[in-house]
Parts: sequence; structure tokens; C-alpha cells
Amino acid sequence: MIAPVYTAELSPAASRGALTSFPEVFINSGVLLGYVANFAFAKLPLRLGWRAMFLAGAVPPVFLGAGVLAMPESPRWLVMQGRLDDARRVLAKTTGGPDEAELRLQRAWASTRSAGAGGGVAGAAGAATPSVRRILLAALGLQFFQQASGIDSVVLYSPRVFQKAGIRSDSNSLGATVAVGFTKTAFILVATFFLDRVGRRPLLLASAGGMVASLLALASALRIIDDRAHDHSDGHGGAAAAVAIAAVLSFVGSFSIGLGPIAWVYSSEIFPLRLRAQGASMGTAMNRVMSGVITMTFISLYNAITISGSFFLYAGVAAMGWVFFYVFLPETRGRSLEDMEVLFGRKRVEEEKEKGKEGGEEGVVENKGDAEGESQENHC
Repeated sequence: MIAPVYTAELSPAASRGALTSFPEVFINSGVLLGYVANFAFAKLPLRLGWRAMFLAGAVPPVFLGAGVLAMPESPRWLVMQGRLDDARRVLAKTTGGPDEAELRLQRAWASTRSAGAGGGVAGAAGAATPSVRRILLAALGLQFFQQASGIDSVVLYSPRVFQKAGIRSDSNSLGATVAVGFTKTAFILVATFFLDRVGRRPLLLASAGGMVASLLALASALRIIDDRAHDHSDGHGGAAAAVAIAAVLSFVGSFSIGLGPIAWVYSSEIFPLRLRAQGASMGTAMNRVMSGVITMTFISLYNAITISGSFFLYAGVAAMGWVFFYVFLPETRGRSLEDMEVLFGRKRVEEEKEKGKEGGEEGVVENKGDAEGESQENHC
């Protein structure tokens, strides 16, 4: 939870998407290394293989612990604590120039003052504004559909899927699993390149559409393979097996180019400063709960409606996700973190403009141009 929120608060708006997707990049790189390591450890004697696997997992945390010591504190957290000079120094190191650093500091300060001015009962009421409710719906829905579309079932049970497709030997099954990990990691790198160039919405909608098509192809191919097996036909249907394998790779690629990283990028950037930690934690909880539900129910679902029926069901969920993303998720590319509450409350934009002019812009801060940016300097 902390990694994407911390990265979003530290990153400039122009590169926030790419930088905030890095945790997902490295998670999948680690998963890929795990697949490769398991492929190698499988050739060791059993008494050594599992020990080597656990020992290898103990090495990365040592480097992580050392790296954390060199990390600066979040500038927005420093602003909330009134440590403006410390925040200014951090922003100077992580921003393209002093002018941009100062502008980011002003926005964070204005946002903090706006939240502080509505303390007590008013602050509690502010947490339930229509725009915040839309933000919460977007974050929870995005994390729900990321897992409910079946990514963990495909990744964790890919050896069983490949076995259904006719890959029998353990070495070939492990090799195919490594190919899944490689595809997942490679497409996340592609997403990192395009997040701040194309935007979140286009990648997300393309990703969900690709997932639906891939799941339909996978389910159809597995249905054909099952029908041939029940009819005692010779072979496993070479074409259907090839389609099933290609569909698995296409599915994880489609997931990784959009829904995989964007769920974390989007959830970490849309909440207002006063609610960011709580909102991000709720999104993470939704993600982990759904991951557990999908993982624990897949075998039961498989036995109840067949493996092809399971993937047809996931395709339907992914299609509902596409509709949800189209309706409820606005584009956030290039927006400052302080703009998000206004973005999700478009009907209030003109009202907030007038309120800002009358009250020295102590309300919601909008980033609409240099003139408004200059007017915010009075807050520092």
C-alpha cells in the first residue's frame, strides 16, 4: 500500500503514472525471477531445493532495508506537519526546477489549509462529499475488478491450464509458466512507457477489452479440448491447444498493459490529501480480499462449472469492469494531486472558482493556469 502512495506524493504530475507503476514492475520482475529460480531449483535434490528457494527469498529484503534509509520523507506529509522548509528541500531534489517545486509546495499547502479549515464536524462532513464518494467508488471498483476478472486464477493455475492444453511434462509446464511471467513483466514495462503519454483511461479500456477477448478465446479453446476428451477423440486438438496457450499469454499481457499497474497508480493519486492513506488502505484491502476469494474458490468453481465455464464467468466480470471504467473513471493524466477532488466533482467547479476568488482561494485549489498558480503564493 505504501509504495504507490509514497511514489505518487513524491512524483511530479508529468511523470507520476510511470513512476507510480514501478512498484508493480518490480513485483512482477520478482515473480518472474521466482519462476526462473523454481525452474532451476526443481533440478536440485528435494532436500536442497526447497531450502535454496527460501534462502533466495531472504536476500532482497536486506537491500530493501538499506534503500529505505536513503529515502526522503513524503513532501505532502511534511507539509501536513508544518515542516515547509523540509518539504521544499525534498521537492527541490525531486522536481525539474525551483519554480515547479515552489508551485507544488503552494498547492500542497493550500490543500492542507483547506482540509484544516474544515476540522471537527465540518471535516467529517467533508469526507462524505459527493466528489469523495465518487473517488471511493472508483478506487474500490477498480481494485475489485482487477482481481475479480480472474488474473490470479490464470497465473497461479496456469500449469493446470497448460496441462489441459496438452503440455504434460513438468519441465515443459514450468517453461510455459516462465513464459507467462516474462509476458506479464514485459507488458508492464510497455504500460510504464505509455501511462503518461496516452493516459490512464485509454490503456485501462484497451486492457479490459483485451482481457475479455482473451478469456473468451481461452474458455472456448478449453471447451473444445474437453469435448474432444469426452468423445475419446484422438489427440487434444492441436489448434485448440495452441489457442489456449496463446490466450493465456494474451490475457496476462492485456492485464499488465493496463489494469495491473493502473489500479495502483489511479488509487494512489485520486484521494484528497486528508484521506489518501485511509482511501489507499481501503483499496488495498478490497484488492487482497478479492485475490483471496478468487484463489480459494477457483478449484471449487472449476469442479462445479468446468474450467471453461470458469473462464467464461471471468470474461463476463471483465466485461462489467470495462463498463464500470468507462462510466466512473475520468482521466487523471497531467493533473496535480490537489486537483482530483474537483475532477470527480465537475458540477462544483464553477462554484469552487467563485469561492476561491472570494476567499483568497482557501477552498479547493485548481490548476488552471499560471495566473491561478501565482494567486496561490500567498499561502506560503
